[in-house]
Amino acid sequence: MYIHDLSPVAGSTHVDKRKGRGHATGNGKTAGRGHKGQKARSGGGVRIGFEGGQMPLARRIPKRGFNNIFAKPLDGVNVSVLDRFEAGSVVDAEALKGAGILSKCRYGVKFLGNGEVTKALTVRAAAFSDTAKQKIEAAGGKAEVI
Repeated sequence: MYIHDLSPVAGSTHVDKRKGRGHATGNGKTAGRGHKGQKARSGGGVRIGFEGGQMPLARRIPKRGFNNIFAKPLDGVNVSVLDRFEAGSVVDAEALKGAGILSKCRYGVKFLGNGEVTKALTVRAAAFSDTAKQKIEAAGGKAEVI
């Protein structure tokens, strides 16, 4: 087989339409733009979101609340994952990454209270929910905020 023998699979390609090249093509004269009007002109058309002068949807719907663009969202992890670690070990973001529980941790970890803790561990995280902290300490461990 040579490179000049290769060709695309049948039906995977198509020939582009050549607009404005005569009546016989089916796309001659107005080239599919119709007659006159803003959209028929060169450079014509309206911007994205324009609704012909009607109040645009983005301005019609009510705006509520506040979206903090500077927020640093924490990655939530349940205390049920702590059973994967050996008793007495220190669990932090790097340990969670090493165990494959987190793939990336940009701003820190918050431990949530879903599940049970059976081992005494030192857990270091950016935040803890109240139930998570209680469960870690009830198992004989420490919950340290870093």
